[in-house]
Amino acid sequence: MNSTLLTDHSEVSLKKFLSTLPPVDQVGATARVEMLATRSIKNESKNWAIDLAIRMVDLTTLEGADTPGKVQALCAKAIHPDPMDLSVPSVGAICVYNDMVKVARTALDLGGGQNIPVAAVATAFPSGRASMEVKIQDTKDAIANGATEIDMVIDRGAFLAGKLGLVSDQIRAIKEICGSQAHLKVILETGELVTLDNVRKASYLAMLAGADFIKTSTGKVAPAATAPVVYVMLEAVRDFYKMTGLRIGVKPAGGIRNTKDAIKQLVLVNEIAGPEWLDPALFRIGASALLNDLLIQRMKMRDGYYASPNYVTLD
Repeated sequence: MNSTLLTDHSEVSLKKFLSTLPPVDQVGATARVEMLATRSIKNESKNWAIDLAIRMVDLTTLEGADTPGKVQALCAKAIHPDPMDLSVPSVGAICVYNDMVKVARTALDLGGGQNIPVAAVATAFPSGRASMEVKIQDTKDAIANGATEIDMVIDRGAFLAGKLGLVSDQIRAIKEICGSQAHLKVILETGELVTLDNVRKASYLAMLAGADFIKTSTGKVAPAATAPVVYVMLEAVRDFYKMTGLRIGVKPAGGIRNTKDAIKQLVLVNEIAGPEWLDPALFRIGASALLNDLLIQRMKMRDGYYASPNYVTLD
């Protein structure tokens, strides 16, 4: 990599670098993920994978009807996903809208979940259609209320119009606000990027601008976290590490609803990025319904039978 690229974020330099990225072989990427999806794992490994997936879940509620009570209940579940089995690990984070950050932080702290971070969706989530002043204030408010992870959305319109310098400047501005107080997850909204080539370019653009994580989607646009998209993003973080020595995390969000889907994601991580990424510090899954299925499958592995759906709480 050109050693000046990490400090020179001009439109010309960004376009020059991104033009050197090899095109994505869409047929090859699809075939590879389909092949990896056929992998089976032994029961001992499945137990480990289920607990790892639970630790990677960003337990999420992003609805206009969210209430303090709903968020407090979700925080209790984040701390002890199965109150009847305290060996079940806590989740990776709670992800909420800005105005619920303080509610979530207070509930986690009072319930013994001080180590569980609160992630706030910011910068005019999910559309990203707001002035930079609004996006900056949005981020500052989230951090002031206790968020230690910021999930920002990029301006997809600017990216698709070729305004790469503008997108980079916005990410870098939010990263500067985060500083050492919060990790920055950059949401690409891959369902609107049209091609896997664009996914690769947007991944590099976000990483060059300072993203700690790159995230597939808001969960509000279909398709969301498709396997080929995650494959391309995992390739990007792997290759970026080889170029810079920096490990960037990946967060698929949207459409991962059951244990089989989650384990397929872990296989992708291991085979494409490498085992170093099999860690909640470098891989998260944005989900709400997934946790219940992980809990039911975990009980099946432990007791040999499926629990009633009433065994787990509704999200």
